[in-house]
Amino acid sequence: MNIKPVVQQAVADRDYTELLALIPYAQHLGMNCEQLGEELVFRLPNNPDNMGNPMLPALHGGVIAGFMEMSAMVQLMVVLHTTRVPKIVDFSIDYLRAGYARETFAECRITRQGRRVANVSVSCWQTNRKQPIATARAHFLID
Repeated sequence: MNIKPVVQQAVADRDYTELLALIPYAQHLGMNCEQLGEELVFRLPNNPDNMGNPMLPALHGGVIAGFMEMSAMVQLMVVLHTTRVPKIVDFSIDYLRAGYARETFAECRITRQGRRVANVSVSCWQTNRKQPIATARAHFLID
């Protein structure tokens, strides 16, 4: 499936709802994306289904990792105007703090892009961007 027209329309309209609708796991998480200037900020709303430890209450670590992975994937599609969804090659995450049951944000930076592989770094935070709850590094196979 060629997703380039959807990506181009999303970038033109600065509305990424249709693009995120193409990714079932992004829909399952309920994530969305906003463009602030030239930067994309991804948002994961507070959802009881994403809970891992109800005693704290805290987000499930897999939800945090999945949110960060989906954010990196969408960032690549938007910046590179890809024709297909990038395929994950490697994903490494560092959990730094507890991710409590509240709204969570992520920002991505493409650190290296070759002809076939792109490296993306991701930072995830909740109340303060300078205090991330997790950071990650991902490698994707691109067209």
